[in-house]
Formats: sequence, structure tokens, C-alpha cells
Amino acid sequence: MANSFSKEERVAFENILEGFNDALVMSRNVSVYNTDGSMMERTNDVIWRPQPYIATSINGAPRTDISTSFVDFTQLAVPATLGFNKTVPFALDALELRDQLQEGRLGDSAKQKLASDINVAIMNVAAAQSTLVVTRSGSAGGYSDVAECDAVFNEQGVQMFDRYLALSSRSYNGMASDLAGRQTMTGKPTTAYERSFVGEVAGFQTYKMDYANRILGNTTPVGDITINGANQYYTPRATSTAGTGETNNVDNRYQSLNITLAAGAVVRVGDCFKLASVNALHHITKGDTGQAKTFRIISITSGGGTAGNNTVVISPPIISAQGGTDAELQYKNVSATPANGSTVTILNVDAADINVFWQKDALEILPGRYAIPTNAGVDVMRGTTDQGIELVMQKFYDINTAITKYRMDTFFGVVNKQPEMSGIMLFNQVP
Repeated sequence: MANSFSKEERVAFENILEGFNDALVMSRNVSVYNTDGSMMERTNDVIWRPQPYIATSINGAPRTDISTSFVDFTQLAVPATLGFNKTVPFALDALELRDQLQEGRLGDSAKQKLASDINVAIMNVAAAQSTLVVTRSGSAGGYSDVAECDAVFNEQGVQMFDRYLALSSRSYNGMASDLAGRQTMTGKPTTAYERSFVGEVAGFQTYKMDYANRILGNTTPVGDITINGANQYYTPRATSTAGTGETNNVDNRYQSLNITLAAGAVVRVGDCFKLASVNALHHITKGDTGQAKTFRIISITSGGGTAGNNTVVISPPIISAQGGTDAELQYKNVSATPANGSTVTILNVDAADINVFWQKDALEILPGRYAIPTNAGVDVMRGTTDQGIELVMQKFYDINTAITKYRMDTFFGVVNKQPEMSGIMLFNQVP
């Protein structure tokens, strides 16, 4: 074939693929679901992924009649989309190709950028949709900060394994500084001082990010945002039936909430908040943690986020079991429904880096695959990482310009299946 790869280019691609795999730090710490290409094409690249069941129990001693206690389990699911198509194209003319290292350097750059795209996509989804919010009044200081994330996870019944924490460089180095000063310990203080390395802390594997999402500060005074209307609780359901009769799946990660803002008050997408007298529950035991449940604003559907009545979409939904349905009892996550006029307290009072923590099953990456013909005059090489993410390299020579075109592609999706199993930690939050 006129455009076939040389042996040197094939070896170079193998080296690129190896480096690409090594650079995918974040994707190695989330779950992976491999999709079927034909099925995804027929469903517009959307697949519904199940959330964990939560069971309820009763007292059922022998000779006890439990015939009226059998209930339906409601299977919740979330839509996952193959929505990221990342490409690095570059071209080399016949003069530039005299330097074979030039091609290799461009390949390394492409590998680095595509791996970064995947890591950033995972962090963007986690930063935008995670709902467990930990705020600290000072800068990153060490063990106590991570221990707070551990406590929040434990109190709400998140599994005690495969926990990860991705910190901005300044936050990570702040924790390393604290560790480096602990001269009563052996080993870890030395590596913390020499390499700014933290490692595992309070059950979390920690990672340093060379980038970090940011959250804006919201200084709206406490009391200037209130609940507008009573009985704003959510009833989970697996499906909904349209007026025309067809049944569709329901995404139970979100709920609309009516609020009222006083003059000068604002809310923004991404804001974190708590509600008066609404505590978080342990998801399994349903015990009251004594700690306020935290929420995020996902979108603003009316009111513009300024003074007056507003409707916002929040996550997670307020499942107080006030309606008493089986689904509500199974997925109950708060101690009470917020009262009409009760206070909404903003937590992100100062702008800050978003440090993300999660349990592995909360976040999921979906590798995709292109169906690229291999007999259409363009040579194609494929490789797959340990997580199943495909890297494709194509080559085409244009005789009219003596330019050789290359492109490297990857195709994937990211979903936060369970926002109540992932959170964000914000430092320097001083009310």
C-alpha cells in the first residue's frame, strides 16, 4: 500500500502507545465498561448504566407472617454517553521528514495531549457532579484534611476500599510539607521532603494534579437564600411513561428545587450548599449522621440565579421518604424534607481549587472504537491500553503537495454513576 507505515513508524507507535498507557493516571483509578460498537451506534452512543441497589430489611423470625412485606426493588440507572472524540492532526512535508526525530517528537506530543484529554475529562465530570462537599477553613495541612473525607465516606456508607484523592499541586505540596516536618516518623517524611510525595493517607491513595478545576466564591449572606415551597422531596423511579404511552428510563441523580433569593443574592452552577435541619443518612442503615447533607447546583432553569424566585436543578435529589413508597425507603438519603422558608447556606464562600475524592465504582470510563476502513488508501494502526482505551494512528501522503498527513484519535465517554460516592474538598473557606 502506498501509504503503509514503515517499520520504524510501527516501532514508534508501540512506544507512543506504551507512554500513552502510562500517562492515563486517572483512568486507571475509575471503573471501566466496554461497549459494543454496533449497539452504541443504534442507540446514538448512549447506554444506561445501573446504580447499586440498596435493600431494606424487616424482622422476620420463624412463624412470623411476612406475606405483606414483599416489596419491589427499584433499579436506578444513569445515562452514559460516548461523547469525547479527541484528535491530534499534524502534517510533515518531504523536507521535514528528512529529520525522522521530528515525527517521533510530534507523536510524543500527540500522546501526551490525548492522555491529558482523558484525565481532564474524568476530573471535569468529577468536579462538576460530585456532591459530598468537605470545606476547610485553612490551607491544606495534612492528615486531618484527608481524614475528614474518610469520615464523610464512612458516615454515608461508601465502601472502604479503592478510594482516591486528586489534589491540586498547591494542596498536595501543602500536605507534603506537613508530612516532611514529622521527624518522629521514618521513611515517609524523607520522601515527602525530597520528592513532595504523600502516598496513601487515611485510606485514600493521593495524586498530584498539574491542573485543577476552580470554583467561584459566593458571598451571599446566610438567610438571603430560602426554600420556596413545602414538600420538595424526590421519589425515585426506574422509568416514566409519556402521555403517548411509551416508557423511558429516568435519571435519578437530579431534582428541581424552588428557591427564593433576596436582593443582591446570587446562585451559580457549581455552587455547593446545605439545607437547614436536613442531615445526611447512612445509605445502608439509614442512621442519621448528625452532619448536614451537602448538595450541588447543576443548572438554573428559571430566574437566572439572581433576586426573586428561581428554579435550580440540584444533585443529589432530596429523598426523605416523606411519600412512604418502597423506592423512597430503599434510597432515602436525608433526615427530613426542607421546610418552606428554611435557609439555604452556600458552602463555597471563597474561590478555590477543586480537589476531587471518589470511590472507584462512582466514576466510569467507556472506551469507544472507530470503524476505520483499512483498504481506502490510508494506512491505519491501532493499539489498546490496559483500560481498553483505543489509540488509532492514520497516515496519508498527498502527491500534489508532497505532504504526509498524520492523525491520532481516541474515542471515549465518562460518567459519574453515583455522585454520592464522590466529593470535592475546598480549602480556605472562611465564612
